[in-house]
Amino acid sequence: MRIALVTGSSRGIGLGILKALKKDGYFTIMSSTGYNDRVSAALKELDNCAYLSCDISDSSSRKALFEQIEKEYGRLDVLVNNAGAAPKVRADLLEVGEESYDFVVGTNQKGTFFVTQAAANLMIDGMKKGITDYRPRIVNISSISAYTSSVSRAPYCISKAGVSMITKLFADRLAEFGIPVFEVRPGIIDTDMTAGESTHRKYDGLIRNGLLPTARWGTPDDVGDAVSVLCSGKLDYSTGQVIEADGGFHLRRL
Repeated sequence: MRIALVTGSSRGIGLGILKALKKDGYFTIMSSTGYNDRVSAALKELDNCAYLSCDISDSSSRKALFEQIEKEYGRLDVLVNNAGAAPKVRADLLEVGEESYDFVVGTNQKGTFFVTQAAANLMIDGMKKGITDYRPRIVNISSISAYTSSVSRAPYCISKAGVSMITKLFADRLAEFGIPVFEVRPGIIDTDMTAGESTHRKYDGLIRNGLLPTARWGTPDDVGDAVSVLCSGKLDYSTGQVIEADGGFHLRRL
């Protein structure tokens, strides 16, 4: 039984990834900061799925998560780092406070780094133990904000740029073990986090006016499909690559 852990997967992009990996035959582990009605509703949509709570910004919570995975399953075939936080209150770059900065960067950058470290060590141990049919891999979900300036969301942009470097570093370090590490950068994705009327109206207008070559909103399924391809084993001579799930936003056009 192949095991896939997707952090921050009770809704939106994370849930889309979870569903894609479930279709691919993985036993999936949904993880979020706490069990609630949203988690319960998401689990009802899935079979072959377990729930494990984890606050990735907290070291003891991370430790408990991986101890439980090792104890209950004895292996981890796929880690998808999807959990992340947005600023609680948007603020101009000249007014960002340390509390807001620490909250976002501590989750998105620090949390992702140490979750990846823990998963990598568990995967290496599994390879040394000779687990059969074992080809682990790691996928980090960052954002077009990794390279796109948004002066009202500075901590978020900085944190996602950090995720890009985390991908490169672990791709380099884990190559000797045959563990590929990839990054997926979602663009404008239609989730409950972008469902506010003013936000939706803003991006509807930008898309209509040519912001994206593929002139539509992205969906969680679009991101899930990208992760599915990376976890298929068909790209295992590649590592450190970035898949832009953004409708062509990254293209420079005249």
